Amino acid sequence: MNKKHLKSNVQFLSRRGGLYLFSIVLLFLFIGLLTTVQPAYRFSSNLITEWTRDIDGFVFYNLLGMENRSFNGAFPDDRQLPEISGVLFQIATNLKPNDPRSLLGNELPGFSIYDSQILIAGEGTNYTNLPIESNPPLEEVLKDREAIMDEEMEEPIEDTQEDIQQTTGERDVVFIYNTHNRESFLPYLPDTSDPDLAHHSEMNITKVSERLAESLERKGIGTYVDDTDIGKLLNDKGWDYGKSYNASRDIVEEAFAANKDIQFVFDLHRDSIPKDKTTKVIDGKSFAKVMFVVGAEHAGHEKNLKLASDLHYLIEEKYPGLSRGVLPKQGARTNGIFNQDLSENSLLIEFGGVDNTMEELYRSADALAEIFSEYYWDAEAVQANP
Repeated sequence: MNKKHLKSNVQFLSRRGGLYLFSIVLLFLFIGLLTTVQPAYRFSSNLITEWTRDIDGFVFYNLLGMENRSFNGAFPDDRQLPEISGVLFQIATNLKPNDPRSLLGNELPGFSIYDSQILIAGEGTNYTNLPIESNPPLEEVLKDREAIMDEEMEEPIEDTQEDIQQTTGERDVVFIYNTHNRESFLPYLPDTSDPDLAHHSEMNITKVSERLAESLERKGIGTYVDDTDIGKLLNDKGWDYGKSYNASRDIVEEAFAANKDIQFVFDLHRDSIPKDKTTKVIDGKSFAKVMFVVGAEHAGHEKNLKLASDLHYLIEEKYPGLSRGVLPKQGARTNGIFNQDLSENSLLIEFGGVDNTMEELYRSADALAEIFSEYYWDAEAVQANP
């Protein structure tokens, strides 16, 4: 190696070492600034999370690779580190330079739905018909409305002898509740055709929860349905409708504290999209489609996603087209957790839509109970036979 080349390498290493030293000093100064300012002026964890949420994960992976080079071998050689200018621009503006949806989603009402991620798309599911998370004024939710209380009573799907022989005994292993318990259905509300006004104190999604519980009990799976009126609870606390999950969280925590046997938790809702997107005819009978929604803003959400995915595929085997798929939700304009951080076996299930009938909804509740019971007893058999 000649002297000129050696000198060049020394200069390069000196510059690089100086850059590292400067970065470390800058980092310590920044940490000192954050820890010495008054709490009111500090960055909140939510703000930092929002800044970094959409940054390419390859950036963080490269930071790990700087300390442990074995990380660098996990990515293809042609994978390039994003330009630092683009990363800084994204942090400063919340806009992705190579994705115009980030700009349109912030500026055009309703366009942000196209920035969602569909983990599993069921039959007919796409970005134009994802579940709508409405947030009506609480006074509209609590308003007294006329309702047709005559509901169709579909005969339950036949139980097999094998299902009847298995039971959890006195243990209630499934807990069902309804965060938006007054979500109702337009066929039973003669005075309104507006999905945002489809709320009723009695004719609502809680009837589907009761039907699902009855079907699970017939399969030998002990189930408890909470009947708390979350709408009334919000009103008593002086909270708006957007805090529904805060109110229902207390319900779930109390259930876990009172019953150590709970293994699965289901929060049932109904969607607001039209009937042609939430209905499936199977063997000549009309069913309300179901969709599994998982909050992706907590550390253990992958396990919730696995449960949702397993149930989706089992449903598709026996009732093709009944499941709309699995939808992780995070970011602005959504809760992003849905109390699912309390249990890895917790799911939010959208049952049908605002135009579905009780007959369709009950058929789907029976079908889900049938599928879930097979899943549950298979899992029990595996655990009992190491």
